[in-house]
Amino acid sequence: MELNEKQLEMCSASRWDFSDLRVIFLNCTLKKSPEMSHTEGLWQICKAIFEKNGVQVDELRVIDYQIAFGVWGDMTEHGYERDDWPQIYARVTAANIVVIGSSIWLGEKTSVCTMLIERLYANSNLLNEHGQYADYGKVGGCLITGNEDGAKHCSMNILYSLSHLGYVIPPQADSGWLGPVGPGPSYLDPGSGGPESDFTNRNTTFMTWNLMHLARMIKDAGGIPAHGNQRSKWDAGCRFDYPNPAHR
Repeated sequence: MELNEKQLEMCSASRWDFSDLRVIFLNCTLKKSPEMSHTEGLWQICKAIFEKNGVQVDELRVIDYQIAFGVWGDMTEHGYERDDWPQIYARVTAANIVVIGSSIWLGEKTSVCTMLIERLYANSNLLNEHGQYADYGKVGGCLITGNEDGAKHCSMNILYSLSHLGYVIPPQADSGWLGPVGPGPSYLDPGSGGPESDFTNRNTTFMTWNLMHLARMIKDAGGIPAHGNQRSKWDAGCRFDYPNPAHR
């Protein structure tokens, strides 16, 4: 994807160093590789901006992997012969920024996207070195494509889910492109107008920069302060800012 003049100017004028940051794009298209994914097409704008700023980029199509349904970190321990989720979650763990992409079907995110979020939730029992939930301090965003209404609905659902898991959501953390309602060209189809849409290009650019800025701020601050939000201490009986019952 070639960036336009405005996008290139933003990259060249940047005074921030993002080269120690890592992003992963989790594409929840229903199409297996190498079939063309319109959601992946929109991601190429983000990817180009990330790479121009030295951010390490990882990306995958969730449907290319054999991921078990369930609410445990490794479903092979619960009756499944194979579960690729642990290796995917290791890549998520390595990222500072997580972008989820989905197309729209019947006004909703894809079934693959629902499964992805369920498996992210399955790891919510894990804690980081500060005793917080493991995904505290990661920054989240989402991209939506489709030929029907529902982009804001899908974004709302995805971003809330990430926030609930400990992700930090910056301003303008979503972007999307919708073609004509019903049958018609999708984002990458000839004549769709998708790649030329100033509205979509603006929102996608803003989202990408906001993801980088917030990830930079959080990393420089050493993460989310570990007071009042430590699962490990709560389970041990601590109640933040209240007298220790044992000392009463």
